Amino acid sequence: MSEDLARFVEGELSRPPPVAVAVGRELAARFDEALAVVFYGSALRTGERDGLLDFYVLTHGPPKGLRGTASRILWPDVSYHEIDLPDGLVRAKVASMTLDRFAHAASGAGVDTTIWTRFVQPAALAWSHRPEISAGVGAAVADAVRAAARFAAALGPERGPASAYWAALFRQTYAAEFRVESQARSQTLLDFDPARYAALLPLAWRADGIAFEAAPGGELSPRLAPADRRGLLSAWARRRAMGRPLNIARLAKATFTFDGAARYAAYKIERHTGVAVPLTPWRERHPLLAAPAAAWRLWRARRGGG
Repeated sequence: MSEDLARFVEGELSRPPPVAVAVGRELAARFDEALAVVFYGSALRTGERDGLLDFYVLTHGPPKGLRGTASRILWPDVSYHEIDLPDGLVRAKVASMTLDRFAHAASGAGVDTTIWTRFVQPAALAWSHRPEISAGVGAAVADAVRAAARFAAALGPERGPASAYWAALFRQTYAAEFRVESQARSQTLLDFDPARYAALLPLAWRADGIAFEAAPGGELSPRLAPADRRGLLSAWARRRAMGRPLNIARLAKATFTFDGAARYAAYKIERHTGVAVPLTPWRERHPLLAAPAAAWRLWRARRGGG
């Protein structure tokens, strides 16, 4: 791995905002065998804390029992957490998986795209069990950047600014995954910090051994051999074919394994509609069975029925 890319990644990971550090400590205590907590997503970019904060909790091993079996086959596990801090309540949506699985997925070796497409974006290490774990997370994130840049070289134009390669990659990954957001959202990732992505692409290509030309005006041109380009495009076609089925399978799994699903749904409904959905212990234990009553309450409230 290029030392320049390693320093870039380490610099980003080493600057978690205070709220992420506080939440990271709490999440580490809630998960068995937690090794690291990584903060990512829109709240990291904007600094907002009123909505959902996104975290990955990386563990030594999968959960015990049937949930662990499901996690080995289809990761990550998803959960919702509300954390009382001295300066107010924070809500977090958490994906959890083993550190070993995270590192493998970040390398781009498998057909799944979800890890390296997210961690080519900024991330911060909110908590780590020990320094060597921090180094392992940094190496995995650097691998994610390299994987993303590698596919960007093949999916992007023959020549253009760094933003053109990243935009092509993000359009393709949004199309491949079953995403709620529109593909237009991918452009907002670049618009938020274009200088970051302009600096990152040549670092990643050098680290991955991809030769390129750099024009004085900032245009780049990767020198991919025809066979290498065909190989990357073929590999991408397999990943695109598997993207939606994998994400639909994850949604189906989350229907039965999403910890805190009822509280999460109640929060989302109230945030987006203003309609409060009272939670009871029964509703928290049986979110699927409680869903029809919540939908009925929302329908009545929108029609003015109280």
